[in-house]
Amino acid sequence: MNNPIPVYSTTEIREIEQLAAALPDSPCLMEKAGLAAAHIAKDKLLSNGKNKVLVLAGPGNNGGDAFVAARHLHAWGFQVTTVFTGISSRLSQDAKHALENWLKAGGELHSAIPSAEQWHAVIDGLFGIGLNYAKHPLDEKYQRLIETINSMNLPVLALDIPSGLGADSGVAPHTAIKAAITATFIGLKPGLLTHEGGEYCGEIVLCGLDLVATAMKSPHSWLLDQVIIKELLPPPRPTNSHKGVFGSVGIIGGSSGMVGAALLAGSAALKLGAGRVYLGLIVNPPPRIDPTQPELMLRSADELFEFNHLSCLIIGPGLGKEITACLCLEKALQTSLPLVLDADALNLIACHSELASALRIRKAPSILTPHAAEAARLLNTDIAAVQNNRLQAAKNLAKHFHCSFVLKGAGSICMLPNGYCYFNTSGNPGLSSAGTGDVLSGMIGALLAQGLSSENALLLAVYLHGAAADTLLATLHGPIGMTASEIIYSARHLLNRWIYGDNAQCRYTHKIITR
Repeated sequence: MNNPIPVYSTTEIREIEQLAAALPDSPCLMEKAGLAAAHIAKDKLLSNGKNKVLVLAGPGNNGGDAFVAARHLHAWGFQVTTVFTGISSRLSQDAKHALENWLKAGGELHSAIPSAEQWHAVIDGLFGIGLNYAKHPLDEKYQRLIETINSMNLPVLALDIPSGLGADSGVAPHTAIKAAITATFIGLKPGLLTHEGGEYCGEIVLCGLDLVATAMKSPHSWLLDQVIIKELLPPPRPTNSHKGVFGSVGIIGGSSGMVGAALLAGSAALKLGAGRVYLGLIVNPPPRIDPTQPELMLRSADELFEFNHLSCLIIGPGLGKEITACLCLEKALQTSLPLVLDADALNLIACHSELASALRIRKAPSILTPHAAEAARLLNTDIAAVQNNRLQAAKNLAKHFHCSFVLKGAGSICMLPNGYCYFNTSGNPGLSSAGTGDVLSGMIGALLAQGLSSENALLLAVYLHGAAADTLLATLHGPIGMTASEIIYSARHLLNRWIYGDNAQCRYTHKIITR
């Protein structure tokens, strides 16, 4: 990959900090972090005559960062009010030094927010990445302070992570600072990118502090963004093409009352480039044609298992949980085809240990696409346990089933069998509607059929799925009423644009010149 952006856990960040401290002429990371934060506040929050800033400094090193930022802003002529909630004698050596320098520069300290003053912006330096809020809940004093800051409706710059938000989990169990900008240091943290992180962190600015973190700690997690996606795209199609070149997708599902789920997956597979798409429907008798999408070839599920030219198989959309569904899933697990499992296929695996065992011993690639409730069933736990530590849940799923997974939700997590993890950055609440998961399954199948590896097909489809929703968000002026069918057309448009830019017509148009 071309310099993907790594994501580090709190433990990994601490290891990098220790390694940096051991370097000859070790840089003072607190000084660098505070200066970076001051520049961001000056450039993004305090321009156009806005010159009054409230700085909150907490009892740990995050407070030290805030003191450094306050000192630089004061030196640049801004009016800085600093509230310190800790005890100076308990500060670390670096944070104590930062406080002393702030006081030497003429700064003052308040123990509470002055009631008679007004500000243009706030810097949140209360708590950084060190706190586990599940084990050490915020006391009422800090909860009230955070609620007061949020009620001011001022732009907030959070240092490293918004106070109250779990750095590894993205969970805010009580309350958290709602930041306009989060200046995060050394590397991205999981909590900024998944679950509730997007609700609180605002724009994320990564400040490397002049460290090459990847040289100190090899990452296992990365940001899934356009940098990575450009490396995964299928090549432009040769002029001499035919449908057989682009594979055949088989889809098993569509029980009584749920045929639409299979049709959505089929339509997505077709419009994302599969050469042929076959639907093996559970409903009896199956319809023989979809008049709105006659290119889809409808069969019974049994007929589909007799084909020997399929490139991959999707099972789950509208599958149901009856005995016929179980038998179909058993057959699918016994094939040597790349397999995408979604919806009821996941629920059946969670309910039947023999199906779970068959999945674990498969040699061919398997891709599973659970949301939090389906993941909880697969792990024999509850939804809260999954959502409170989405990264660990994704790791447990991949380890237990030896498969590639996407744990869907805000900040979907893609986990590969080799332990590598990717946090998706695309998507919005418009995806919270029926059928969008079926569309994602069809997109993965289309990319598999066109020759992408299971890992690359998963990553590209997940990012493209969210990006298609983001494109629609602008078109619809909001996420309300976004439908799965619309996602398909938007994804098709984006995929063509990413591969061809504006050159598709030129590429495939003969230019013959005579003189």
